[in-house]
Amino acid sequence: MNLVIFGATGMVGQGALREALLDPHVARVLVVGRTSIGRHDPNLREFVVSDVANLSSIESELSGLDACLFCLGVSSAGMAEARYTQLTYDLTLAVATTLARLNPAMTFVYVSGLGTDSSERGRVMWARVKGRTENALLRLPFKRAYMMRPGLIIPLHGIRSRTPWVQALLTVTRPLYPLLAKLGPGAVTTTERLGRAMIAVARNGYPKPVLEMRDINAC
Repeated sequence: MNLVIFGATGMVGQGALREALLDPHVARVLVVGRTSIGRHDPNLREFVVSDVANLSSIESELSGLDACLFCLGVSSAGMAEARYTQLTYDLTLAVATTLARLNPAMTFVYVSGLGTDSSERGRVMWARVKGRTENALLRLPFKRAYMMRPGLIIPLHGIRSRTPWVQALLTVTRPLYPLLAKLGPGAVTTTERLGRAMIAVARNGYPKPVLEMRDINAC
């Protein structure tokens, strides 16, 4: 399986990249982002682009792909809806539309979030925008598309969040991780489990297009 990963410098993307490079079923991994991941592997190729929404300069490298793991995302804290929409809906759909045109047999796996609003009409801004993004992705002509909705994600293997307040929260709550894990498969996941789940649904599919926490941990 040949994969492309967007957002490999973020916490979720780091986990996805790690699991992809360890998976014997993954033959080739492409990484696309605004900054270099600073990592080298025989099965890895990286493309640094100034504007991820515009992939015209590397389109020739983006065909022949079986799946996309889309891990790009930003916090909505303190952000106006128009700007959050630009960075979430507009950017994601620009990338996805290009990939669907180049790879109609591709499986697209999108990391959304727990509480996403599929109705697009709720009071929570980020949830509406995420819901609109999910719905638009499911309408694109991919072979398959899956929406992952993780909640609390525990970073493993030295992975850290690049968002300061998120990393601070993870550091403070770290002593609670064993207790949270005992609460059940719907309470918490890890970067390792989420990365493996994304690859599993890309390779094998899943009975439904939207995966909540229990689904992610069951993959």
